[in-house]
Amino acid sequence: MWYFSWILGTGLACTFAILNAMWLELGADDVDSKL
Repeated sequence: MWYFSWILGTGLACTFAILNAMWLELGADDVDSKL
C-alpha cells in the first residue's frame, strides 16, 4: 500500500503548489492595485 500514500502525498503537494501559486497571483494583483 506504499503507492497509495505516495499518490496521496503527491496529490497533496500538487494541490498545495497550485493553491500557493493562485495566492501569490492574487497578492500580486493587490500590490498592482495599490500603486
